[in-house]
Amino acid sequence: MTATLGALTEDVADLAIGLLIAACRNICAGDRFVRDGQWEMHPSPSAIPLARRFSGMRVGIVGMGRVGRAVATRAAAFGCPIRYTDLRAVDDVTHTFVADLIDLARDSDALVLCAAADKAEGIVNAAVLDALGPRGFLINVARGRLVNEADLAAAIEAGSIAGAGLDVFVDEPRVPLTLRRSDRTTLQAHRASATWETRGAMARMVLDSVAEALAGKRPTMSLTT
Repeated sequence: MTATLGALTEDVADLAIGLLIAACRNICAGDRFVRDGQWEMHPSPSAIPLARRFSGMRVGIVGMGRVGRAVATRAAAFGCPIRYTDLRAVDDVTHTFVADLIDLARDSDALVLCAAADKAEGIVNAAVLDALGPRGFLINVARGRLVNEADLAAAIEAGSIAGAGLDVFVDEPRVPLTLRRSDRTTLQAHRASATWETRGAMARMVLDSVAEALAGKRPTMSLTT
């Protein structure tokens, strides 16, 4: 068994930041406002609620692997203080490690899920969302099962968090109606790595692995012995 390690990192991190900026600045709602002709009907600047600045937000990252590091690099370029949680502190990362997810959520304006989620499930629940608070944003480009979707839907409906940017869901392609209907959510169809560049890199890695195996070598990207 082989993998395409690293091929998806840059595009997934790009979408994480894109979802966060879109959620903060109400980009999708603004797009609909213009497309639906509402701007002509309601030209007053106050017709659209004020948005939230992304630059300088406190960003909490769940999972400081390849994607988490790439997200941190991008967020830091916007002047965002970075904190993170993982199974343990990462030695070669200078950002602040926070052991408890609730504590991380409480100290963050945005919580970005980047964890591999091999075993974790529903770790972002009502308690975490309450800690994130009514001005906080949740971004998930990792795995849908990291989030308790019933708790998230309730938080979105009640305004307990400011918004969410989601590329992944628990039961794809079925997405809870509350999340689909809300202006507080920015949604994608599990497409974080869906670029020509990433798909091309993945294909090249697969072909390289096949060539190495046929040559009697252990593929560089092998996950097995």
